[in-house]
Amino acid sequence: MTTLEAPKAPMPAVLGPGVDRVDGPLKVTGAAPYPSDIGFPRLAHAVLVRTTIAAGRISVIDTSAAETAPGVLAVITHLNAPKLARAGRTVLGSEPPPPLQDDRVLHYGQYAAVVVAETLEEATDAARLVHLSYDPGDPLLDLEDPRVVPKSNAFLLDMKRGSVADGLTQAEVRLKATYSTAENTNNPLGPFATVAAWDGDRLTVHDATQWPYNVRNALAAAFRIPKEHVRVLAPYVGGGFGAGLRTWPHVVLAALAARTVERPVKLVLTRPQMFTGVGHRPYSVQHIKLGATLDGRLTAIDHEATTTGAMEDSNLEPVTLGTAAAYACPNVATHDKQVRLNIPCPGSMRAPGEAQGNFALECALDELAYELDMDPLELRVRNYAAFQPQTGLAWSSKALRECYEAGAERFGWAARDPRPGSMRDGRSLVGYGMAGVSFQHYQAKCAARATIARDGTAYVRSAATDIGTGTYTVMAQLSAELLGLGMDKVRFQLGDSDMPQAPQAGGSGLTGALGSAVHDACGRLVAAFLDLVRKDPASPLYGCRIEDVVIAGGRILRASDPDRGESYADILARYGLPELTRDGSSGTSKGDIGQLVGSLAVSRLGRLGSFAVKATRATLPAGAFGAKFVEVRVDEDLGVLRIARVVSAIDGGRILNEKTARSQIIGGTVGGIGQALFEETVTDALTGRIANATFGDYLVPVNADVPAMDVLFVGGPDPATPVGTKGIGEIGLTGIAAAVANAVHHATGRRIRSLPITLDKLL
Repeated sequence: MTTLEAPKAPMPAVLGPGVDRVDGPLKVTGAAPYPSDIGFPRLAHAVLVRTTIAAGRISVIDTSAAETAPGVLAVITHLNAPKLARAGRTVLGSEPPPPLQDDRVLHYGQYAAVVVAETLEEATDAARLVHLSYDPGDPLLDLEDPRVVPKSNAFLLDMKRGSVADGLTQAEVRLKATYSTAENTNNPLGPFATVAAWDGDRLTVHDATQWPYNVRNALAAAFRIPKEHVRVLAPYVGGGFGAGLRTWPHVVLAALAARTVERPVKLVLTRPQMFTGVGHRPYSVQHIKLGATLDGRLTAIDHEATTTGAMEDSNLEPVTLGTAAAYACPNVATHDKQVRLNIPCPGSMRAPGEAQGNFALECALDELAYELDMDPLELRVRNYAAFQPQTGLAWSSKALRECYEAGAERFGWAARDPRPGSMRDGRSLVGYGMAGVSFQHYQAKCAARATIARDGTAYVRSAATDIGTGTYTVMAQLSAELLGLGMDKVRFQLGDSDMPQAPQAGGSGLTGALGSAVHDACGRLVAAFLDLVRKDPASPLYGCRIEDVVIAGGRILRASDPDRGESYADILARYGLPELTRDGSSGTSKGDIGQLVGSLAVSRLGRLGSFAVKATRATLPAGAFGAKFVEVRVDEDLGVLRIARVVSAIDGGRILNEKTARSQIIGGTVGGIGQALFEETVTDALTGRIANATFGDYLVPVNADVPAMDVLFVGGPDPATPVGTKGIGEIGLTGIAAAVANAVHHATGRRIRSLPITLDKLL
């Protein structure tokens, strides 16, 4: 469908400046309905029973005491559960295996039973009465276990150009290093919840998901019912950071429990269950080889990563994709491998893959800069990729050079003494570190519907979600500007799978996809109004084409004579219409090869099926770019590390709302600080039990750990989309860990190659 250009609105722009969140009042007053708040008449409650071994079989499952406990309605195990189908593949790989299908145990904390009772307390008490006996196996829990066989080229996305061997031979300086990143767990503040209710063969689900359409499809597949018979509602989600991108087993179990007891059922995960039930950032080990000339020109990059995966899962998280597109180097090879362990299924976590891969690459470049006796910023500038390196095509836009310049000036990079350990403030060693950042362009198909009613108000909707990123707000702003209305005249709704189809809120792709669909829908709606009157001699808009009009104050006006026009309300009234509605859509982005899939070679597009996109002869859509600058302070006696300040310079395309965009970068920066200094999901090497599955033991940054932050946006609208945006959800986190590690080396002379950077590594 061709995108229509809406006429311009000669009114104060509602886009750009900081606009308060339209959903803010509901959230701060506690009136926003999150999934855990949803109730139904006769609502029952479900509680999960988890295994306490990592591998083997359940030999006995005794539910007799639980079944006779007060208030219990059902106890469902693999012995009485129906056969459930597994949903098909998505852009993130296959969904996790359906639960309760056999007696096998694949990881510690796997669901072995679900207890349904009248109250949450009764279900919780009864779940403790379910007793499991096992025939334990010998679990695979360590990536270095000799029994582990890595799966090479797990995602068919390995990159290659030139000859790395030749590039290393030609190099005058070579670097070889190994880096590792810990498992992290997403941990949104609100535990995930699902409420399921059946009406015959129709299912309604309220779920903490970032992708209502995916949950709809997965549940329809599991229970073998038409997709149209499943409705998924997620108007408010209490955070996700990627955890809500897959349909997890507890969602299926909530629906199964509701069907079994023939009543609505609510299932809310506990915090420990969040650690085993909704994914995590997988552990990675990365080997990098760099070659360069003495003047700092890269001759070779070889980047190999091995990550951990679950036994029967295919989570898509290639770590090295961004490396092939990051710098202008003639000889590049990237390789991703995955090993299958007896661990819970991983999932996406903010900046999946790129957060790990950028840490290794940007730390290696910092090490190379010291080998060359060169400023780390200058090294990056000398290898700036003016064109997409894998294809030679021009970027649709790229302001990374401006990010380097503006960020360095704001940070005061020029004052840095390059010698490690040379800068001090009392007992503290002071370090400056930086990292270059890019994040792939991603835009999936999306649809939106726009309506204007006879009272002149607009209602725009799509089945997207807002996980706190500001989607409600920026889409209301965009709709208001495109329709020439005030913000008070526009209502934007989302989070309902009965609305027009939308992709996931993830991959930094929703604003581009949804914004383009809203742009198309609003353009078509204005055109529909004009079609009603353009042949009416009595209308002041008689004979006008779309390019002949502007819109303002709920009126369509002649551009040549703004005093002549008609309001939406008058047009509807004259033609006896209660409202007018038009649908719009956006397809997969045109021109992007590499940024969607890490600079794939043209010949490999076929392997991605419907997720691939075609390149034009001119440009490739560019994702966001950025430069991160960090100052750290390290107590020279105690090794205590504090981050003093962070400057993030971001090329995010057109910024629809500076307030929410800045908030996104700040939030991502805090997540990056967590990855760098605190977050590590610790698994017991003998049992597979996660040893720190509470907020008391799993450390995240708190107020005292968050430094002064400065965010500046550079660049301008990206022509790859009609709205001109780039995704910024992940760019805030990416690069922070590398910049911190590089700053630590500058402060102390210690090169830390594993995350998190803990006190013991600095003593």
